Amino acid sequence: MQRSVNIMAENNTIITIGRQFGSAGREIGKKLASWLDVKLYDKEMLDRAAKESGICQELFETHDEKPTNSFLYSLVMDTYSLGYASSSYTDMPINHKVFLAQFDAIKKIADEGPCILVGRCADYALEHYPNHVSVFIHADINARIRRIARIYELTDAKAKDMILKADKKRASYYNYYTNKRWGDAAGYDLCLCSSKLGIDGTAEAIRQYVELKESTKDSKI
Repeated sequence: MQRSVNIMAENNTIITIGRQFGSAGREIGKKLASWLDVKLYDKEMLDRAAKESGICQELFETHDEKPTNSFLYSLVMDTYSLGYASSSYTDMPINHKVFLAQFDAIKKIADEGPCILVGRCADYALEHYPNHVSVFIHADINARIRRIARIYELTDAKAKDMILKADKKRASYYNYYTNKRWGDAAGYDLCLCSSKLGIDGTAEAIRQYVELKESTKDSKI
């Protein structure tokens, strides 16, 4: 375990976790963060973005990983490259500004040191960081239904409906902003099934991958 902690610190490793709703992605990230002695950012990313941008916190929560039909990917990213002082940014709808502020906050968090970031297109924001490890966690639908039904005290039918709606929102949000496909294995370094490995087992698999990635960095194909 200590070797992993040292590797994270020495290489400023950033782990991003995408996750299906009900797959225990946050809990896995939390477990891993405690093992590796690093900070975990989930909704904390929203707090940071709100504080640094001056945009109302409630607006970040309203638009958190939720799609909107008015998104124009090229406009958003062109504005990001031009800077917030451009006229494009001034005239931009608030949901675009929220995304840009969050995108900027993710990069600043990553620049501060090793950490774990959950959701919110963090893997895309950091895709060019050489010290970045992107993970996607999925799970069997029945396992997710049982978990959500237990946590929120729902019937299985209502839990399934909640899962499908949450996943649809996350996928739409991610696909719109990243030009990638949410959950597509080709877009991540590592994809794991938490219903087969469990919370501890999934966290351990990520930890071992970080070690393995570092030990084989000079022997890539």
